[in-house]
Amino acid sequence: MFKIQTLNKIDSDGLKLFPSDYKISDEQPEADAIVLRSYKMHDMELPKSLKAVARAGAGVNNIPIDKCTENGIVVFNTPGANANGVKELVLAGLLLTSRDIIGAVNWAQTLIGKGNEVASLVEKGKKNFAGQEIEGKTLAVIGLGAIGVLVANAASSLGMNVVGYDPYITVRHALELNQSVKWVEGIEALLAQADYVTVNVPLTPETKGYINKEKFEMMKDGVKILNFARGGLVDNTDLKVAIESGKVSNYITDFPDEESLKMDKVISIPHLGASTKESETNCAIMAVNQVKDFLENGNIKNSVNFPNAEMESHNEARILIANKNVPNMVSQISAVLATEGINIDNMLNKKRGEIAYNIIDVDSKTIDESIKEKLMAIEGIFMVRIIQA
Repeated sequence: MFKIQTLNKIDSDGLKLFPSDYKISDEQPEADAIVLRSYKMHDMELPKSLKAVARAGAGVNNIPIDKCTENGIVVFNTPGANANGVKELVLAGLLLTSRDIIGAVNWAQTLIGKGNEVASLVEKGKKNFAGQEIEGKTLAVIGLGAIGVLVANAASSLGMNVVGYDPYITVRHALELNQSVKWVEGIEALLAQADYVTVNVPLTPETKGYINKEKFEMMKDGVKILNFARGGLVDNTDLKVAIESGKVSNYITDFPDEESLKMDKVISIPHLGASTKESETNCAIMAVNQVKDFLENGNIKNSVNFPNAEMESHNEARILIANKNVPNMVSQISAVLATEGINIDNMLNKKRGEIAYNIIDVDSKTIDESIKEKLMAIEGIFMVRIIQA
């Protein structure tokens, strides 16, 4: 039996995938795994029993990644599970920045009480909210991951000229991209032709303030910027100057902050990208399946701090080991197992940066738990689990 703690309300379609012998609660001492959405874990004391944390969503800023890694805790997210929900909101953003729908709706509300004059006032006032159509305009898509590809394909279907840029695009996402979407190898060539720019990259120390003074200077006057990826990707100070100069005609974001809320020509949406029933269900299902596979089989998929590692299920015992990615670790592990008379049937060793992760299948249905201490005694090993048959 495994204990699962939920730190937010998790969609029931996901939670019901846990077997009946799993114990699931929002108050779960000695939890084996935590499933959450936006709950901030940074000040939380992590139980020693904790083996995995799964974010039902893509962003993991609310999880203490380094602390989890030090304690051998695998952190999962669910990339792509909410991609369609975000894509649809980006498309809405294209229209909201092109047609002053929000301003027009707000103005129409001021006509309450005008009675029979409403129709004539509407005809007189509508000219103040004229906009432009997106068909035939150029959309620059920065980042062609799960969301970027969907946005690019959808915008192309709406008649836009779509140009994409992503030096790290995967083969899978490249194959999913509509043939009408053009590629450019340099960011300057991309931005110079864009009427709209949508940013679809993760927030990292390298991408913080990615859209800044330098990038604005590459753009056309009157460009429209869409940020449905993460707060911090657009430099607010440089954005304000670009809006005031007319370089940027509109900015729409799903991640408002105090500064951007005060700016003119900014449309602030309160982080609704994945706020659909479908997205919440998809994220919960993916998160639960990943946690379940890790707890039961030791497989890792979509981890943000450990290497992906998957090996077919095994009828006998399985040993899982995480260690520093340094030379001579595999030979030391093998030596300990050989000394204990444990024969290795199959072994997978995967590396990610400074971390290595091993899945070792052995030819015995049970292993004495004391082997953990002997493996942990090897310098560099910081996590050992044994899954008994």
